[in-house]
Amino acid sequence: MLSRAKSEARFAEALQHIPGGVNSPVRAFRAVGGQPFFVQSARGSRVTTVDGDQLIDYVGTWGPAILGHAHPKIIAAVKAAADHGTSFGIPNPFEVTMARLIKQFVPSVAKVRLCNSGTEACMSAIRLARGFTRRDKIIKFDGCYHGHADCLLVKAGSGALTFGNPDSAGVPADFAKHTLVLPYNDVESVKACFAANRGEIAAIIIEPVAGNAGLYLPRPGYLEFLHQITAEQGTVLIFDEVMTGFRLAPGGAQERFGIRPDLSCFGKIIGGGLPVGAFGGRADIMDCLAPLGPVYQAGTLSGNPLAMAAGIAALEELRASNAYNQLEEKGAALESGLCDAAKSANIPVTFNRCGSMFCGYFTNDPVWSLVDAMKADRERFKKFFHGMLSEGVYLAPSQFEAGFFSTAHSEADIEATVQAAAKVMKTL
Repeated sequence: MLSRAKSEARFAEALQHIPGGVNSPVRAFRAVGGQPFFVQSARGSRVTTVDGDQLIDYVGTWGPAILGHAHPKIIAAVKAAADHGTSFGIPNPFEVTMARLIKQFVPSVAKVRLCNSGTEACMSAIRLARGFTRRDKIIKFDGCYHGHADCLLVKAGSGALTFGNPDSAGVPADFAKHTLVLPYNDVESVKACFAANRGEIAAIIIEPVAGNAGLYLPRPGYLEFLHQITAEQGTVLIFDEVMTGFRLAPGGAQERFGIRPDLSCFGKIIGGGLPVGAFGGRADIMDCLAPLGPVYQAGTLSGNPLAMAAGIAALEELRASNAYNQLEEKGAALESGLCDAAKSANIPVTFNRCGSMFCGYFTNDPVWSLVDAMKADRERFKKFFHGMLSEGVYLAPSQFEAGFFSTAHSEADIEATVQAAAKVMKTL
């Protein structure tokens, strides 16, 4: 069992100063019950709690830690950059190096603008698409999360052709009225939506691999269909690769599936664990941004030298190493082991994996959409989560979050995880 005394004391204090005691809702453990633990440090594949317990970590700071925590080259790069100052608000050489690296990794990107978060990247890409097309409406998909900008905190309406409804208090209905929310992996709903809104849709934004409702993949041909119909309709296709970018392949999901979107949004890995975002794509679209064009976007900390130094170190290490082959091998081993554990315990599990992202759903049915994901047994997941935590394995504290692993996860880590799962599964 984990020690919890210090974490409980820290959380009690946090509740006095921070809404819900956390600075991002999923951290509060509301989806699984209980209280969160607090981390003292992290290195490699493990985090160490303030109570001194070590946990094998499959959250990886929600994606950035593809090389593991506190990678020595990233730490060294940040320290070296900090010696020259933490922020300038003036162009610095790191920005240009990062832009060049992104273009080298992702061929669909002709120009790129750096910002401070994935939310900011997606918000800005949509504004840019609207400014470029001079249209207002956008399509997003149920279960895809693109940050907490007002026009994106929208849930589906009563039918496939209705406008979405605000999915958060504080978002006026007028802000959501130009957002159409469709089922993921449903070709016919997209066709019908374009037919009902001819010449009005500025952009489609999609997670090419959905990682914010657990994890589900595009059906064969689905992304190709979106690429074709947006080209035909003069609509901008935006891939939100904040999670998948530089993780599923050097060029992200678009490399893995062979699709070139018009715009792409990035974050997480390109900051090496520091706050960062970026969006880029076709030059004719990107040149609509100020100061060249009429679409305004700005940020005091955009291109921050510490974040850029960390991200450059991460990307250069990924390029120089055999990282992606390693991740595929480790992913296959983890997937096989966890599926065998479930089968031995006679527990229904659908295990979705793409590269180094994964999610296990407690259901017999395949999961291709949010509707499918919602059929999973969440009570069983809660028991599994806490059982694994007691065994020293930290998974995302929600059935509807993807897991991540890194090059730092060893064969021993994978084997320990599988053994823990086999033990816990027998108790469910």
